[in-house]
This record gives sequence, structure tokens and C-alpha cells, in this order.
Amino acid sequence: MRTRVKVCCIASIDEAQMAIAAGADALGLVAEMPSGPGPIDDERIRTIAAATPPPVATFLLTSRERGRDIVDHARFCGTNTVQVVSHIDPAEYETIVRALPEVRRVQVIHVEDESALDLIEAYAPHVHAFLLDSGRPSAAVAELGGTGRPHDWSISREFVARAAKPVFLAGGLRPENAAEAIATVQPYGLDLCSGIRSENQLDADKLIAFMNAVRGAP
Repeated sequence: MRTRVKVCCIASIDEAQMAIAAGADALGLVAEMPSGPGPIDDERIRTIAAATPPPVATFLLTSRERGRDIVDHARFCGTNTVQVVSHIDPAEYETIVRALPEVRRVQVIHVEDESALDLIEAYAPHVHAFLLDSGRPSAAVAELGGTGRPHDWSISREFVARAAKPVFLAGGLRPENAAEAIATVQPYGLDLCSGIRSENQLDADKLIAFMNAVRGAP
């Protein structure tokens, strides 16, 4: 099965078009976060989402934790997918499902240790997919993504083996380790930001190198 690619931290329509032209399956649009790179204002997210043609998916990365707040955020931004970056109370998904049945739901799991595996059962009934990242939600200033560092891929591989839902892998990915990530974890898709950016701009050469590495992976 082909490994999907989600290009995150998209900051403009020009970057969105560059990612789509390179073959990206999804775009990540980062809203307000306590830390990390790539946040843009909700108006710009809405503009980019509206300009993105199908079948490319648009992911709203939201740090909101209450179901009603997430619904309001997704409705305003108009993305077709919402990526919840905090380990929210799974019960909050009931509100999201009722209000936005047509919006895809992706739960981020921050892989700090093997306890990440315990979250599969809690979230699987409520989401369409998982995304494994390297954040530290319990840090003094919460890290909810965009760390630029990998986590323990052996845990991620076990997560993929246990989960019945598609799993994206994020955290420290770049052209040089894309093939290794696919071989080790066997994810549904890869998600990256800093590994294909230079001076806070999407780097066309790094992007193409990454896409070529994914396509060439065994």
C-alpha cells in the first residue's frame, strides 16, 4: 500500500500549491499552540482550506480540548479533517461526532513511553485515524508537536500493529530517514514540518527529496 504524505505547517496558498504539486495527500494547518513552529491565524487557515482542491485533505491542528470549542474551531476554518493535538477526554468526541459527522477526526498520540499504547482503546471508537508524534504534553510549556525530533519507533511500530485504524507517523522526519521510518514503523502515512523547511519557508528541494524517498521506499 502506498505511504501517504501529510505536509504540515503550511503557511500560505503558495506553500499549499507547492506541496500539492509535489504529490502531498494532505496539508496540515496549525492553529494557535502553546509552543512549536508553524501556527497561523484562523482566517488564513480558512482561506487556504477553501483554496485546496479535492482529493487533498486539509487538517486543522487544534489545541482546544472541549468538544464544543473544537466544533466551533473546525466550522470556522472549514477544513475537512480535525487533528486534535492534546490528549483530550475521549467523551468530548461525542459532541464532535454529533455536530460534524462529515469531518474526519484524527487524534494525536504523543509517544513518550509505552503508555502511549494504552490510549488506543480509549480513542479508537471515536476517530478515523491516529497520528504519532514526539510532544510532551506534561512539560512546563506543553509540547504538542513540531518538535523536530523522533521518538522510539519500536513503540510506534507496536502501536501500528495493535491499532485497527490508519496511523500517521510524525516527529523528526526528513528525506534521509523517510525510508527507514516506513520500513521500521509501517505507517499509513508520514507527517512532517521542519524536515522540509529552510529559514521558516517550505523548501522545494527538500520537499521533492522527501517525496522521492517515500516513493522509492521498499
